[in-house]
Amino acid sequence: FHSPMYFLLSVLSFTDSSFSTVSTPKLLENFLTSSQSISFAACVVQMALISLHGTLECLLLAIMAYDRLTAICYPLLYHTIMSQRFCIQLVAATYTASVANSALLTGYIFKLPYCGPNIINHYFCDIPPVLRLACADTAEVEAIIFITSVLIILFTITIILVSYAYILVTICRMHSLAAQSKALSTCASHLAIICLFYGTISFMYAQPSSPSSVDQNKFVSVFYTVAIPMLNPLIYTLRN
Repeated sequence: FHSPMYFLLSVLSFTDSSFSTVSTPKLLENFLTSSQSISFAACVVQMALISLHGTLECLLLAIMAYDRLTAICYPLLYHTIMSQRFCIQLVAATYTASVANSALLTGYIFKLPYCGPNIINHYFCDIPPVLRLACADTAEVEAIIFITSVLIILFTITIILVSYAYILVTICRMHSLAAQSKALSTCASHLAIICLFYGTISFMYAQPSSPSSVDQNKFVSVFYTVAIPMLNPLIYTLRN
């Protein structure tokens, strides 16, 4: 078992790799060929996987903030607190919560009747453009999506903010500039990824949908499902 930090990094890297492969192949197929269609079943699977990976990324970044807190504030107890068993339990709980959230949202969305237009104004089966094709009132489902997204974001952001508040206090109490620099460099890459991911996902989902934001949301959703997962390994590589 490697350092908990690198174990969590490996889980995040795996998540990023699988996240980008959910939509990228179909996206490239649409751009490079005349095929612009997707089956109903494939659309369900794609949406479920996008929701799963988005939730998973949020929770993993929060866990990694707690890992940084433990490493910097309690270095002597780090390997005791972040034991192999505890790390595996955290990752397992994260996957379980992500699967449950994805199943809940996807189930609610595809219980709606779809009897009219079948053209998705998007590059892949994301939640907002698919909801616009429903033949029934989507207010209840949109409210569920909005509340769920806000709760997940608030929960994870709270963990991150509290963790970094403790980290900042601990760094300020350090007497050695070298120790302060090392602690800050350990957190820099994680903070960069947090700003990228949470900024885009908050803009995308933590607001009621509006017709004027369709094209804007298309770009943002491609950025957080394709670009960010590809940038994350680069950011951590630069840090190393």
